[in-house]
Amino acid sequence: MDTDVIVVGAGPTGLMLAGELRLGGARVVVVEKLAEPTGQSRGLGFTARAMEVFDQRGLLPRFGTLEKSPMGHFGGVQFDYTVLEDAHFGARGVPQSQTEAVLEEWAGELGADIRRGWELTKLADDGDGVEIVAATPEGEQRVRGAYLVGCDGGQSVVRRAVGFDFPGLPATRRMYLADVTGCDIRPRFLGERLDNGMVMAAPLAPGVDRIIVCEDGTPAGDRPQAVEFDEVAAAWERITGESLAGGGADWVSSFTDATRQVSAYRKGRVLLAGDAAHVHLPAGGQGLSTGVQDAVNLGWKLAAVVRGDVADTLLDSYHDERHPVGARLLMNTRAQGMIFLGGPEADPVRKVFGELMALEEVRRRLAGVVSHLDIAYDFGSAPGAHRLVGRRLPPRPLLLPDGTQTTTTALLHPARGVLLDLTDDAGLRKSAAGWTDRISVVTAGPESAEVFSGATALLVRPDGHVAWAAGGERGDATDAASGPAASGAATPGTPAPKATAADIAAGVDSLVTALHHWFGTPEVA
Repeated sequence: MDTDVIVVGAGPTGLMLAGELRLGGARVVVVEKLAEPTGQSRGLGFTARAMEVFDQRGLLPRFGTLEKSPMGHFGGVQFDYTVLEDAHFGARGVPQSQTEAVLEEWAGELGADIRRGWELTKLADDGDGVEIVAATPEGEQRVRGAYLVGCDGGQSVVRRAVGFDFPGLPATRRMYLADVTGCDIRPRFLGERLDNGMVMAAPLAPGVDRIIVCEDGTPAGDRPQAVEFDEVAAAWERITGESLAGGGADWVSSFTDATRQVSAYRKGRVLLAGDAAHVHLPAGGQGLSTGVQDAVNLGWKLAAVVRGDVADTLLDSYHDERHPVGARLLMNTRAQGMIFLGGPEADPVRKVFGELMALEEVRRRLAGVVSHLDIAYDFGSAPGAHRLVGRRLPPRPLLLPDGTQTTTTALLHPARGVLLDLTDDAGLRKSAAGWTDRISVVTAGPESAEVFSGATALLVRPDGHVAWAAGGERGDATDAASGPAASGAATPGTPAPKATAADIAAGVDSLVTALHHWFGTPEVA
């Protein structure tokens, strides 16, 4: 094999995956058809959960000062996301080009082999590995790896070459996006619905405004993505009555409301992540963030497989966990599109939705959906499992026995699993001794336990999701899907029973089972 993993696409998803694989010790080659980054930025930020994920790898300082807004929207209806603990709308004003630059530098420092100007032309999975052929400035080149991950966007060459089933709804309309220069445009941050369409506008820099133009009755058509500024300006004027004559654009693009998701995220030795696996209306700025989380879910698992620590059946959990997240993303972006883009026929929906938004529980639910803080994986835990199992470990300070402080996110910087012992339990730590080449065992002061709903110990996967917990507040099978986001707080008005002595006594056995499942056979002394 030339490498362990071939990643196709050097956008945020592919670069994040490359870094994760290198942290896990896997060799990785990234092939990208563009010789240089475009500098264009469809995305202008990332969600609260993506911000936490970057923090888990120590990347946030590389972004500089970030604007974190408590106010966000769902379908253009604004509300305060801090109705949910830890929640906010995400980091604003971060161009996608900056995110890509940060991730490319990081992945390169870790040793990822990033090959620009390499365009995939052929792909073959022979069951023992995957070989690609790429057109490069030096001519045709071949690379063979154990696995390949397509991170090459909505028009994925990998998805088509391998024949992934890609069901969903075709596009019904085409919309425009442009960074306009030399025009005095009134801000419309949440969008403005007019007689024949919807427009959005926000200043990016002095003399530069980002506009989105959604004209009613514009067919999706069968045309390339390329679009001219005059076309965008004409649509803007038809909707608003305002002329953009005399202005120009740094760049223009178009997009549609197509909604599709692959039926399976894995086919043999080929997997998909990000927009290669799911396309949707870019409502709420969730696309980049979902792709980054796909990468972080997959990266440590794929690295463990190529290291030989675990069987490749662990990769099936990538589909099991991320496909439902992708399906929910498509659901919420379609719902937002109906509110945003629907004509007069959608007025009753908008009215009912406005009334529902007066309810705190509705605002809590929607804040969790768009911030991605409510994601809870189904680990098949028995009824009565701790409320945090399957959820992300919330960012919290920790006091260590020597009096020093750390944080839950700092513990995850190396992308290793973490066994967090909150009661100085030597027996618990001894049970995990065979896995210390793959997990970090950390003892924190017992005063930290209440921060985690009274848990006495937590096993945390490298992606920050809790795989096992002892003690503390119990949940039930419905909590992961319908409870509050991952602070571990109990559903209001529902008392959570405490663990019994028998539960705690059985904890070590269940910990060993969890360690075997997620981290493989223990190291032999």
